[in-house]
Amino acid sequence: MCGIIGYVGSQDSRKVLFDGLRRLEYRGYDSAGLAWRENGKIDRVRAVGNLDSLHAALASHAAFAPHVAFAAHVRGRPGALTTIAAGSQIGIGHTRWATHGGVTEANAHPHSDASGRVWIVLNGIIENYLALRARLAEEMIECSSQTDAEVVAHLIAIHYEGDLAEAVQRSLADLAGHYALVAMCEDEPDTLVGVRHECPLVVGIGDGEQFVASSIAAFLSHTREVALLQDREVAVLRPQGVTILDRTGLRHAPQATDVDWDEERMEREGFETFMLKEIHEQADAVAETIGERAARGVGIDLGDLGPIDD
Repeated sequence: MCGIIGYVGSQDSRKVLFDGLRRLEYRGYDSAGLAWRENGKIDRVRAVGNLDSLHAALASHAAFAPHVAFAAHVRGRPGALTTIAAGSQIGIGHTRWATHGGVTEANAHPHSDASGRVWIVLNGIIENYLALRARLAEEMIECSSQTDAEVVAHLIAIHYEGDLAEAVQRSLADLAGHYALVAMCEDEPDTLVGVRHECPLVVGIGDGEQFVASSIAAFLSHTREVALLQDREVAVLRPQGVTILDRTGLRHAPQATDVDWDEERMEREGFETFMLKEIHEQADAVAETIGERAARGVGIDLGDLGPIDD
């Protein structure tokens, strides 16, 4: 599973995002990218390869060149960004395993709609993305990448009428598969929106800053107050707090809990070893794989492979 992180608060988002992606490297990936809001617009940097490649891309970016520094290796792991130009308090980041489309910069996340107004990062698989892509083509919307993530960005933009959370929630009816995504919009400079369906996504609640990620490890050094999202619950993150929209659109406060794991153990999500973690994840992995196909209530529909009766 790829890595996702989003941040909104008073720190420079690019440093928080890059450091968070470092803590998600154990998941594996073939490309990475950041998108952030600065000076009234959203900018992005993407790179093929590891986070060293992303760092190089950041360092060569016109806005960053004089300001980016890289820490020395720590405990055998590449260091984090140590200094970076100030100015961005909201952004999203992603490490990607190629599923839809090859390993190219164009296919790396984050992705936006054609106008560059809505940006998202996405984990998982949108199984009907080809049908959605064809629908977009009928509306004269052309995709610039081969990814399912870009299709989702276009859908959210189509549904957008001034409220990003509502646009994301309306888009869910179009999506089949298992996924987690985080979205941001140029028109809402202090808002991130996250949602999950059979893929992990957690919210970190801070003091004047909020986090959302595919693993608690991404933001543990900033906060230990965590809220878990249920399937298709929409989390709305602003510096002053987090609001949850349930499936009916009703808003409520998140149910948060404190975690007391150390950072090393957090990467293993509380297990003593990665092997134990992966063993215990097998049941969830199977459930996530067949979840949509088991929705009939009797047997499992495997499409072209035919149904398996109870």
